[in-house]
Amino acid sequence: MIELDDSFFDRLPSELSGGQKQRICIARALAAEPELIICDEVTSALDQIVQEGILKLLLRLQKEFNYSYLFITHDIATVKAISDEIVVMLEGKVVEQGLKSDVLEPPYPDYTQLLLSSVPEMDPDWLTNLLDARAG
Repeated sequence: MIELDDSFFDRLPSELSGGQKQRICIARALAAEPELIICDEVTSALDQIVQEGILKLLLRLQKEFNYSYLFITHDIATVKAISDEIVVMLEGKVVEQGLKSDVLEPPYPDYTQLLLSSVPEMDPDWLTNLLDARAG
């Protein structure tokens, strides 16, 4: 179910990558046959490709088994990719909540605006611009 074959059965944790360890944690959660799975920073400390693989796995499991997830994360990209509903919290208090389409559309409460504006945007031309600057 977690896209790891039987060769992982006897491996020690030190022999697993971060993504493989995360898949094992997901398997442990699934073993309890839960109705709700809490994912606390489920993609933190993983590279972008591994993060995508974990999110795709969780979405596939959700479709196959009708799981519900509660994601706890500071990663706005993950929130945008996987959430149906969002709750924004500040110091343990709800600042805003609702459907993703509502929460991620302006106008925003001040703290939600601060969170959204703190996400760095990747410039796809960064390397070309750097090389052009060095050449010029």
